[in-house]
Amino acid sequence: MSLFRDRGFVAFLGVQTLSAFGDAFSFTAVPMLVLDATRSATAMGAVKGLDAVAAIVGGLAAGVIADRFAARRLTVLRVCDLARFALYGSIPLMWLLQPQAWLLFVVLPIAGFCSMVFQVTYVTVVPRLVPADRITEANGILYGAFSAAYLAGPALAGLLSGWLGPPAALAVDSVTFLLSAAGLSFVRLRPPAPKSEDTPAPQAEDAAGPQAEDTAAPQGEEAKGDAEVSAWRGFAEGVRFLRGHPLLWPLTVLLTFLICCTTALDDVVVYHVKEDLHRSDTVVGLVLTAGVVGSMLASALVARLRRRFGFGPLWIVSYTCCGVLLAGVGFAGGAVGVAVFVGAVMVTTGVAGIASMSLRQEVTPGPLLGRVTSAFWTLQLTLAPVGAVVLTFAAGHVGVRMTLAVAGAVCSLTALAALMTPIRTAGRVH
Repeated sequence: MSLFRDRGFVAFLGVQTLSAFGDAFSFTAVPMLVLDATRSATAMGAVKGLDAVAAIVGGLAAGVIADRFAARRLTVLRVCDLARFALYGSIPLMWLLQPQAWLLFVVLPIAGFCSMVFQVTYVTVVPRLVPADRITEANGILYGAFSAAYLAGPALAGLLSGWLGPPAALAVDSVTFLLSAAGLSFVRLRPPAPKSEDTPAPQAEDAAGPQAEDTAAPQGEEAKGDAEVSAWRGFAEGVRFLRGHPLLWPLTVLLTFLICCTTALDDVVVYHVKEDLHRSDTVVGLVLTAGVVGSMLASALVARLRRRFGFGPLWIVSYTCCGVLLAGVGFAGGAVGVAVFVGAVMVTTGVAGIASMSLRQEVTPGPLLGRVTSAFWTLQLTLAPVGAVVLTFAAGHVGVRMTLAVAGAVCSLTALAALMTPIRTAGRVH
């Protein structure tokens, strides 16, 4: 049966696409607002770095929140949406009185904290929406719908920003979070699947089996009940599971460096198009929209590519190509060339990202999924603040071309390092 005939999945798809449409506005408007307020690429990197720090802090608590409130995960999502409605809405209200750049350094990191809690909880909701053997398909549909929202979002945000200014785009963003919170009331989740006592541990050769269970899972701690798990202990449990898994641990380590190289790409692109190419906010929005087209293509291809080539080869090739294309963004001669390369980068990161998230959902026991996801993302973000500051500082002082060439080389070499890990032999999903 098509997932589009599943009312719970369709309702969740609709409200989260709406939320993604708002995210697309902030994705475009925030860097333009910071640049307009400070005229500094370094300030853009500082805001991005603070956002990454907030995400790390949020990651320490997000997994425990998602697992402790397992029966009320939709409520957690709703609270996060309402908080972001208030936070993003405060910026245009303040700008009506007088622009205050300091507010961005306060509000945006708090919103980043809420986003991390939302994202971790969202990952734990997907396996409760669809059967286990259709998780990759569901993630592809969700990713594709989000990409469709981003297809219109950046272009409209650029037009609105050019007409009324970036604060107006953030006002639209805040309203979409409010509507998303209301729409979550129509989503219904499936009851949790019964735990199997004799499910074997995943093997590196075919670790993507939908019923996989890991012997490193802290079963004793689970028996104490989620209510007794502190944020730090919950995070430690997630790390313990990752350390014992043959695929998730090397993925965590490698993605730490890959995210460091790519975390500030949108800021660098905005700076490059506006300051180096001297193009308008509308053109910035259209360039970022090209990246969304790449994400949409990735969502359409990932399930088929993963079945054909297996997780390991697909992930390694995707990020190796990402590094080459990342360097190409800096060497593109104009806005059209930048748009083409940005779109291609998003194809590769989209394919690798969806495959990685699906693998994690498939091999992690349901009661641990929030804590494992939280640990997985938090550890990956440890170098993101450094990467954001260094990339934007370098773009403003040594140029975008050299900055992205170095970042691309590091990205490709890091991906190739996976050939020395069990990722190389990760099997196919049948």
